[in-house]
Amino acid sequence: MSSYIIPLFICIIIFACIKNRVPVYDTVVAGAEEGLVMIGKIIPTMVVILTAVSMLRASGALEAAESMLHPLLDKMGVPPEIVPMVLLRPVSGSGAFGILADNLAAYGADSRIGRLTSVIMGSTETTFYTIAVYFSAAGVKDVKRAIPCAVIGDLACVVIACILVK
Repeated sequence: MSSYIIPLFICIIIFACIKNRVPVYDTVVAGAEEGLVMIGKIIPTMVVILTAVSMLRASGALEAAESMLHPLLDKMGVPPEIVPMVLLRPVSGSGAFGILADNLAAYGADSRIGRLTSVIMGSTETTFYTIAVYFSAAGVKDVKRAIPCAVIGDLACVVIACILVK
């Protein structure tokens, strides 16, 4: 039954367009043109972000940050293995998913590291990716208030996750 939901939804839209005398084909073509223009605006930003994330992971910077923060995080009772997730999640969802998969494979889903990484993955946002891609596509130039608010929100999620996941 669930395999018929999307075709049914498309048929309902087509019938509504016909009923309201909206030219279905012309409207779909115009929407496709707008979508292609939007993709043309978004692709350069995505290429830069994905390149930067790949360079960050390949450079060993995440591991270096983890080892530098290890003493401080140990004193706070926070596993340093979550540092790569905390640093990469605001930039890349797929990179963060890779770290999640690595942590789950290495430590298990029921371990504190596995649960903490999962909660951080689910409660934080790809802040810089979202701001770069969607704000540039919408033509928003002034993001100086959005970035600090989003970063504070992500940090709050990480802190609360560290407190709640024991």
